[in-house]
Amino acid sequence: MLARILVIGDTHIPDRAFEIPRELVSRIEREKPWELVVFTGDLTGQEVLRWVRSLGERVYIVRGNMDYLPLPKTAKFEVEGLNVGVHHGDGVYPRGDVLKLSSLAEKMGVNVLITGHTHSDFARIGVKGKVLLLNPGSLTGVWGGGGGSYTPSYMVVETHGATLAVLRVKLRGASLIEESDLFEWTGESWLSK
Repeated sequence: MLARILVIGDTHIPDRAFEIPRELVSRIEREKPWELVVFTGDLTGQEVLRWVRSLGERVYIVRGNMDYLPLPKTAKFEVEGLNVGVHHGDGVYPRGDVLKLSSLAEKMGVNVLITGHTHSDFARIGVKGKVLLLNPGSLTGVWGGGGGSYTPSYMVVETHGATLAVLRVKLRGASLIEESDLFEWTGESWLSK
């Protein structure tokens, strides 16, 4: 069974950005309704919260360190036999540290951990291969306390049984750039394909 997951985060609207780039909004809207939507925190505004909730059938949103909305700090769900955890990633220093994120995933009891906070996208296998770490970057490309890529980005994850196809979509100038990774869960560890 195929599941398509939209992974977005760190919009910081209206605090650091006024809007999500139109090119990204139109592409995201064209694909809805998404089976699953994950937002990694730091929406900072009700308008973005309403928009995110309109995107899909199952929506998981966590509170970031800049959110003052009544949202959970973490979320967990199961898809295709994989246990997925969502956490903003604040409290992990340095930001995006693989060892500390792997430890957080172990504490949450998940083999996929989706975080934000770095404002830079990544898809990498954690310590000992036991967890897949995903971060969509910032949908608006705004600055973060630890820097960031300043490139608006999001992620689409497709599950094909024990295989995850991760598509990272970035807006550079007026061009949409796609980068993809393929990972397989063996039941014991993750492999990059």
